[in-house]
Amino acid sequence: MHRLGGLVLALAGSAALALPIDAPVPGGIAVINLGPAGQSAPTVRWDEQSIAVVRDKGRWFALFGIPLDTLPGELEIRVANGSTFSTRSISVRLKNYPEQRLTIRDQRKVEPNADDLARIEREQAITDGIKRHFSPSMPLTDFSQPAAGRLSSRFGLRRIFNGLPRNPHAGLDVAAGAGAPVTAPGDGVVVNTGNYFFNGNTVFIDHGQGLLTAYMHLARCAVQAGQTVKKGEVLGTVGATGRATGPHLHWAVILNNTPVDPELFLPRH
Repeated sequence: MHRLGGLVLALAGSAALALPIDAPVPGGIAVINLGPAGQSAPTVRWDEQSIAVVRDKGRWFALFGIPLDTLPGELEIRVANGSTFSTRSISVRLKNYPEQRLTIRDQRKVEPNADDLARIEREQAITDGIKRHFSPSMPLTDFSQPAAGRLSSRFGLRRIFNGLPRNPHAGLDVAAGAGAPVTAPGDGVVVNTGNYFFNGNTVFIDHGQGLLTAYMHLARCAVQAGQTVKKGEVLGTVGATGRATGPHLHWAVILNNTPVDPELFLPRH
């Protein structure tokens, strides 16, 4: 596994970014209009966490990923614009996610043994570090679907494996066949590749300002850490490595250290 810090991407400038859908719910994104775009971008924080700020059609917008375990109510972010400080309140709405029951043939992927648990802990430390990564460059958010196929298991499903409750589904599954190409939905830099106990062969991409994406259960990875990738470039192929019931792509989007619904970044139909 490889890690890379200090990533720098090209600035998006004043180009239209096709902002994600505004969905202020647990696991969603609050798209917050900060006003006309001046020469320098405002700085936005939620507690100690930096929030992405992008420019679209002459205005600044904050993109705030809302944690999946957030209760309905008000959240407050802090905006700094030069020497001026203000706060913005976000009303988080209720969203109920459905339940999904799955059968896994390898029981160790449901109830890991002691060696597995030690490996999982090591891998968790790596992925936690990746999710916290915040590079300064403005991300482009006009994502495309990274594999051709039907959207199967949606984000946020409350999952039960072999009768045992486990973490909610923190990504979006694409029902693509084994060996199908997986492509970058937008420009970025590969920040990590590796084989993980649950996720299998995985590629992580940094798109800038705390917006990262991950591609899991791959048959193989076709890129390496530190590599710059363009939208549409092949990252690997669909497989069934890790904890998977069959070949498919699990696509995850992380925003300000929070998994959010990838569908919010896809083109509207």
